Amino acid sequence: MSTGPLMPKATAVWLVDNTSLSFEQIADFCKLHPLEVKGIADGEVAAGIKGLDPVVAGQLTREEIAKAEGDTGYRMKLAVSTVRLPEQKRKKGPRYTPLSRRQDRPNAILWLLRNHPELKDAQIMRLVGTTKTTIQQIRDRTHWNAATLAPMDPVTLGLCSQIDLDFEVARAAKDRPAVVEEASQTLLPAEVTTAREPVAQPFANLQAPKPKEEEALDVESVFAKLKQLKTNE
Repeated sequence: MSTGPLMPKATAVWLVDNTSLSFEQIADFCKLHPLEVKGIADGEVAAGIKGLDPVVAGQLTREEIAKAEGDTGYRMKLAVSTVRLPEQKRKKGPRYTPLSRRQDRPNAILWLLRNHPELKDAQIMRLVGTTKTTIQQIRDRTHWNAATLAPMDPVTLGLCSQIDLDFEVARAAKDRPAVVEEASQTLLPAEVTTAREPVAQPFANLQAPKPKEEEALDVESVFAKLKQLKTNE
């Protein structure tokens, strides 16, 4: 899918005022609806928008406009820019926050502290563009507006993107050491846990009645009687 000019409505305003192109040709080049281009020509759409010359901006050539004016069925093509813009690298440090959003930063910090306590202060500073002192004050409830703060998602507030938040959370989870819980009980060997319990005998605890003890014989009296009989003989 081809892309349109950088400022489509401003370009359409200029083409409507300075060329004899049809609404369909302008709409196709600017990636707008033909009715929207017609509204621009009638003054109902894009009121107050200053026209942008696509030739000066390097997005269209004079030859391309002349060719399209001579053939209503021709569709203009966006000029390829010969100037290569350097890739913008993300600057390190706190993120810039618009003035209209700065009042929401304490609420976003409170939300991050409650929902993602694993985040470091440096990560929160990168996400919402705050300072370490403010984070500590909100954590300790010593912030001047601590009584009225309400946790709010920084993505919903527009302070950071969901991709940045997920990236910082994943990094914090990766850097966080794994917590190993100690077992409260020692596991028994398998042969002990799988062994069958002994079957209880119905009368195992009952003891057989012991026979009455016989009266102990007096050995000495017996030998004394035998000795007396031998003497008499």
